[in-house]
Amino acid sequence: ALPAVAKDAAPAAPATPALVQSDEAQRVARWVRSSGDHHRLPFAVIDKKGAALSLYDATGTLLDTVPVLIGIAPGDTASAGIGAKKLSEIGSAEKTTPAGRYLAKFGLAVGRQRVLWVDYATSVAIHTIPTDSPRKERRRERMLSPTPDDNRITFGCINVPRAFYAKLLQPRFGKKGGYVYVLPDSLPLEDV
Repeated sequence: ALPAVAKDAAPAAPATPALVQSDEAQRVARWVRSSGDHHRLPFAVIDKKGAALSLYDATGTLLDTVPVLIGIAPGDTASAGIGAKKLSEIGSAEKTTPAGRYLAKFGLAVGRQRVLWVDYATSVAIHTIPTDSPRKERRRERMLSPTPDDNRITFGCINVPRAFYAKLLQPRFGKKGGYVYVLPDSLPLEDV
């Protein structure tokens, strides 16, 4: 069972606007640390409602909390067969970031881009904002906006700040991978 909510230490000085972790994100992080569910690997907690990712090292120490971009459609499950579809075949309602617990590892995506695969079967990965994303999407501006209201723009992947990816995420997940816990939009936390 997940423990009661307790406050974590403040994150180190981030390169992006400072975020406050939600009670649910803190609760999951405390459970991960106390249960050892991360098997001494680094882990990340993604709060879809708050459009934020909190990164922890293998000891469970909070390193940073940064804004993220997530799937355009609210939802906690991936559509059947979504990982086999071309991007042009994916409907708006299918562009979700599925909730759950994932063992994430680096690998190659289309175009030989190296990404942190959260769930390879559903083609959900953590990566920076694609350089070829249309200007009209304003992904960088959305990520840096003061509210999470405009952070739903991806096909389901999680976009993170470039400096955070290079300096914190990649070095920690690079060798053995780590766990990613994606909090639900509507399902009860305990069910996910």
